Amino acid sequence: MKKKAILYLTMALCVGMAGCGQKEKLKADKAFEKEFKEVSVHDPSVVQGDDGSYYIFGSHLAVAKTDDFMNWEYVNQGVKNDNSVIPDVYLNMKEAFEWSHSNTFWAPDVAKLADGKFHLYYCNCQGDAPVSCLGTAVSDTVAGPYINEGLMLKSGMGAEEKDEDGNLYQATTDPNTVDPCTFYDAEGKLWMVYGSYSGGIFIKEMNPETGLPLETGYGKKLLGGNHLRIEAPYIIYNEETGYYYMFLSFGGLDSTGGYNIRVCRSENPDGPYVDSMGQEMEDCKGAAGTSFSDATAALYGTKLMGGYKFLWKEGEEGEEREGYLSPGHNSCIYQEETDRYFIIYHTRFENRGEEHEVRVHQMFFNEDGWPVIAPYRYTEESLKEYTKEELAGNYKFINHGREISADMAESDEIQLCTDGKIKGAAEGTWNLKKDCKIELELDGKSYKGVYLKQWDEDGKKYVMTFTALCSETGVSVWGSGLNAIEE
Repeated sequence: MKKKAILYLTMALCVGMAGCGQKEKLKADKAFEKEFKEVSVHDPSVVQGDDGSYYIFGSHLAVAKTDDFMNWEYVNQGVKNDNSVIPDVYLNMKEAFEWSHSNTFWAPDVAKLADGKFHLYYCNCQGDAPVSCLGTAVSDTVAGPYINEGLMLKSGMGAEEKDEDGNLYQATTDPNTVDPCTFYDAEGKLWMVYGSYSGGIFIKEMNPETGLPLETGYGKKLLGGNHLRIEAPYIIYNEETGYYYMFLSFGGLDSTGGYNIRVCRSENPDGPYVDSMGQEMEDCKGAAGTSFSDATAALYGTKLMGGYKFLWKEGEEGEEREGYLSPGHNSCIYQEETDRYFIIYHTRFENRGEEHEVRVHQMFFNEDGWPVIAPYRYTEESLKEYTKEELAGNYKFINHGREISADMAESDEIQLCTDGKIKGAAEGTWNLKKDCKIELELDGKSYKGVYLKQWDEDGKKYVMTFTALCSETGVSVWGSGLNAIEE
């Protein structure tokens, strides 16, 4: 029990070569340099307000907004009675605090429902045990004030206390009632997926008008059990592919926890979900009598990104750069007017302890209908067709692998040659397809994705990048051009 307590407390921590066609230009015009305004919002869940701005709600009632996904400003920081999001919070949320033996909130979700109101799905947790609760509050405006509707789910009941269905709570098979995400399916039905560690990830159908559960109980289990370190489920529907994509964070959220983002998909909102290797996620569960088995969890889920670092190369700016550690607990949003998908997550950084910041990257779907994440944070870039000669060149190459590890994936160097060969730290072939698609064959495995020009924040230059995924192995790779290109 002591080991479990320590790991649950960890969950609670929430404290940022030749033959190639690219020009030999290492420094970009300073006029093109991008600037960012950072915020620290753990577990950011995104929603668009009626004012057109995008808001993120996170743990500890941290709320921020942006108009461009680059510059953020705080709406609220911290759980305090004089906040504008939930006024008199300790009085109005007294039941939640008392049940969870806590004085703060964990990862929430906000959604605008069919009634035209914004519904805040909040959750509280003791931290060293899955003693948690999940409830709703409602507001006419996205920034509040939110009026509490009360609790809908509880977990961690004592040995003699039964749940609302008359069953004794079992932490290895029943959920920790935190990390909610609500979404409408293609038929207009409303669902809530939730869960963290403990008995796994669960889903319930909700009333699309009121946002409240249609039935009692915990709902349907999608995956997990025996305290596998899997949490932060977030589901989006892609009308073009016809799939529901469930994003998950594996590992521990602190800087040495190996947090990483994975995905699986289903043709139905409530599953069954499978990863790109064809494995059914309902089989992803710890063996009886085990706890926190990362070796088991790592076998499942298509890994999109983990900790990483594009290493400095002589001649570049940004010699003193920080690697990204434990990126995770993401949300996603589709921007219809620009036909862009975004993934929003928090990350920690090399040599900065438990400090964290929000990052936003563009996300695309490859030929096989799997998401791939752009290597660099969003700076209003768009897909544009380039020739093979324009893409050819030296690249920093990152393989995200499949491990749950505190180690960063550091970049090696490869060369995309004009004759279609790949040389260097990885060898194979590469080819371009229409709509900015790229396919690489490495060690006999096919990686499919997209290429695009992006702003290299550390190197202060525009570079060509690619992001690709091997469906067979569930491994993602990134490439960042070494040489600067014209804006």
